[in-house]
Amino acid sequence: MLALLMNFLRTCWRLSSGGSYAHSGPDAVGRQDGLLWYKDSGQLVNGEFSMAVVQANSLLEDQSQIESGPLGSLDSGPYGTFVGVYDGHGGPETSRYINDNLFQHLKRFTSEHQSMSAEVIRKAYQATEEGFFSLVAKQWHAKPQIAAVGSCCLVGVICSGSLFVANVGDSRAVMGRLVKATGEILAVQLSAEHNVSFESIRQELQQLHPQDSQIVVLKHNVWRVKGLIQISRSIGDVYLKRAEYNREPLYAKFRLRQPFKKPILSSEPSISVHPLQPVDQFLIFASDGLWEHLSNQEAVDIINSSSRSGSARKLVKTALQEAAKKREMRYSDLKKIDRGIRRHFHDDITVIIVYLNPNLVSRASSVKGPTLSLRGSGITVPPNSLAPSGS
Repeated sequence: MLALLMNFLRTCWRLSSGGSYAHSGPDAVGRQDGLLWYKDSGQLVNGEFSMAVVQANSLLEDQSQIESGPLGSLDSGPYGTFVGVYDGHGGPETSRYINDNLFQHLKRFTSEHQSMSAEVIRKAYQATEEGFFSLVAKQWHAKPQIAAVGSCCLVGVICSGSLFVANVGDSRAVMGRLVKATGEILAVQLSAEHNVSFESIRQELQQLHPQDSQIVVLKHNVWRVKGLIQISRSIGDVYLKRAEYNREPLYAKFRLRQPFKKPILSSEPSISVHPLQPVDQFLIFASDGLWEHLSNQEAVDIINSSSRSGSARKLVKTALQEAAKKREMRYSDLKKIDRGIRRHFHDDITVIIVYLNPNLVSRASSVKGPTLSLRGSGITVPPNSLAPSGS
């Protein structure tokens, strides 16, 4: 009883301090080790998963979720697995908002269309973006900086034998695929990225804004949209989408000198559909914080050579070891650095591994399986700080 009471008091302290929160008890909802939160293993409708998040920012800007079971508003289905990785920037508000609303929109549109499709996912993104715009409008005078907060948004949906991958920003989904002839596991990137470090993305922006020679600027050796942001697509970042928010009381560093008539950034997701095959072994969904330190093939090789339980945690640890090595320090010393200061060494990192079971993937989407709803990191949002979308 004393141990239970102490755990309860620790939980209350974390909630009142506004810091990271994760259950420290049995691994039913994850564990916490310093700035690392992890759920080593769990069952899904379509297989198994492993999940880990490490915080670097003062407030965790990465948010994530796994939903497995009915993907529509009704328990009758269709059944499948939803994975979301939301890499916030400028603050945690947008990524938290997506975490609270996107899947609910997806369930609503899935029920309306009576199936899962790229159009359902596109509508869910659009409704989430519009809902966040409404939130910014309500909070603009009291909290103008919310107009400069945004998030990447990576989604994977496994349903009816197919994998749907949608993305805005530079989070990444990678598949480990068996090459039968050699027995090797090949890394296959499934998501399109929208970072202006890629020449193709810079060209895309320049074609969309032919009259603006400064649409992409090289600043401190880094390509940035209008010298401000590295991604061309996001949820949020309203100050670069609606001109009425690019003015005081927004901080001067975010305001553009020249007014704009059409949105500079887009929230339109790149969506691809992949019929799943028995050679498709596992999926890695991760925020950009991981890919700064590991290549696609390196990540796949690590997962392939690791036991399933704790594999996401191992991937995060390997990335942190690489981050420490780049700064010529020991991993054990990096672990001692607190959030906020830690951001100088690496970003927030979220990793979700999904192990595909061919027998479960190929089953009809009406067949029930284990129901799961899990948020990575367990960040608790103060009451009434983010209102529902209302759309």
